[in-house]
Amino acid sequence: VTARAGREVVDPLWLLLLLPLAVLSGWYAARRDSVPVRDGQSEFNLPSAYFKGLNFLLNEQPDKAIEVFIKVLELDSETVEMHLTLGNLFRRRGEVERATRIHQNLIARSNLSKSQRLHALYELGQDYFKAGLFDRAESLFQELSDVPQHAQQALHYLAQIYEREKEWKNAINVMHRLADITKEDKSKVVAHYFCELAQEKLDSNNYEDAKNLIHRALKEDPHCIRATIQLGDTSFHEEEYRHAIECWRKVIEYDPRFLGEVIDNIVDGYHRLEDEMGLMQFLTQTLDKAEGPSVLLALVDEISLRHGRDKAADFLEERLQNHPSVYGLRRLLELQNGANSENSQMRAVQILLSSLIDAEGVYRCRQCGFTGRSLHWQCPGCKGWDTNEPIKEEHVVQAAN
Repeated sequence: VTARAGREVVDPLWLLLLLPLAVLSGWYAARRDSVPVRDGQSEFNLPSAYFKGLNFLLNEQPDKAIEVFIKVLELDSETVEMHLTLGNLFRRRGEVERATRIHQNLIARSNLSKSQRLHALYELGQDYFKAGLFDRAESLFQELSDVPQHAQQALHYLAQIYEREKEWKNAINVMHRLADITKEDKSKVVAHYFCELAQEKLDSNNYEDAKNLIHRALKEDPHCIRATIQLGDTSFHEEEYRHAIECWRKVIEYDPRFLGEVIDNIVDGYHRLEDEMGLMQFLTQTLDKAEGPSVLLALVDEISLRHGRDKAADFLEERLQNHPSVYGLRRLLELQNGANSENSQMRAVQILLSSLIDAEGVYRCRQCGFTGRSLHWQCPGCKGWDTNEPIKEEHVVQAAN
């Protein structure tokens, strides 16, 4: 309750708690009024006790309110659903400790039915999960995963726990079980789990085990871009440059928007093979297929390296006449005036273009809108897999405007 303009106003968040409790209390009071009062119950009349608890909530004394509601439970187990509702509402508004206390007290009761106990365990597991107590949540959800009516929800939480704890083998097993229950295709997510395991092997230079895991990822999802890139990485580290290039070039076929993730590697591979003609052929053939400026900028760099800055600038200027690009324009000014031009006007234009490009991230999640300068296979915002996509250049310009 807060004071406003000389009167007391109830916090809308508390009204969320009070409304279902008031309805349930009214129903329960009417029900109990039709039943004779049992001996020994006159000291703690059930309807008045609930109104007492509601009064504590109105006066922002939730701890005392919880004491009253728990006392009611000790008198009559038929109020279990009301306590589950109260605990759920506390958790939703961020008061996890209070929700946990309610659910723990429920589970401690010996007169709960099997279904009531399982429901309380599920609610307590959610409390632990939200509090970050993943080991406790895992234990409860593992138990519930063998119960048909709670298996799907429990497995969903277990998958989230194993993702956060980076226990990818457990995550794979859980996702396979979840796919069996829901009959949904989980292969793309499982492929990423194998890629996570493969990345651990790559980081430790264990390329043989990494390749085995990558092939398992590709078995789950044959067009998995991440696994395809990793397979190229393993071949590159083993100095199999031709095979590495073949792997990376498949990105064009699977999704050309992600070519920017491998273009530098492809260029490096051709250089190591000393196949300059093959590189120029690849870049010119791919220029109109690629989405984004990465291939254009790589081609300009190669022309500059072989024929000088003037030739590269002439090529780029001609290209921009039919294919405008803020990235290309910035590179053109660098070629014509240098990266640190002494011409103050040109320098101002270069700074403006850089600000325009840097104003937005390079990738955006199609589910939650998270943006970033680098690609995240799992979105840091909504935790979705394969939801981050390259932002088209025209969107960058629109966002800056």
